[in-house]
Amino acid sequence: MTGVITYMLTFDRLPELDRQGRPAMFYGQRIHDKCYRRPHFDAGQFVEHWDDENARKGYCLYKMGCKGPTTYNACSTVRWNEGVSFPIQSGHGCIGCSEDGFWDQGTFYNRVTDLTQFGVEANADKVGMAAAGVVGAGVAAHAAISALKAAQKKSQSSKEEA
Repeated sequence: MTGVITYMLTFDRLPELDRQGRPAMFYGQRIHDKCYRRPHFDAGQFVEHWDDENARKGYCLYKMGCKGPTTYNACSTVRWNEGVSFPIQSGHGCIGCSEDGFWDQGTFYNRVTDLTQFGVEANADKVGMAAAGVVGAGVAAHAAISALKAAQKKSQSSKEEA
């Protein structure tokens, strides 16, 4: 509230709002986009069980029910308790408390299953193999076109000689 009031006094207008009518300056980005564990998500490195080796390494909490990929809030920037921490920094996934239907989303530990982003469905190996396949197909197409052009050139020079 203090941030909104300060904005209104400073700029003499209401701040821009998000799709749910909340101040975009606080609800404009997903927690996931500012999360320091995001590189682990992108690499497919997840905590599988509370306090496992991956948790000790600071891996992504998505498989433990973290709602950060679908929650818009400034928790990772503002932090709570006078800037001390936020749930992910404390080792617990985001519970999505600022989103519509928060209380109807099941338990805090149910994973979001309709998420379609890199890192969840595919890991770096799968993406690398797909990229290699695309490059291989491009090389094969280039070779085929070059061979056709060379054959056409050879045929045309044979006709000219005759």
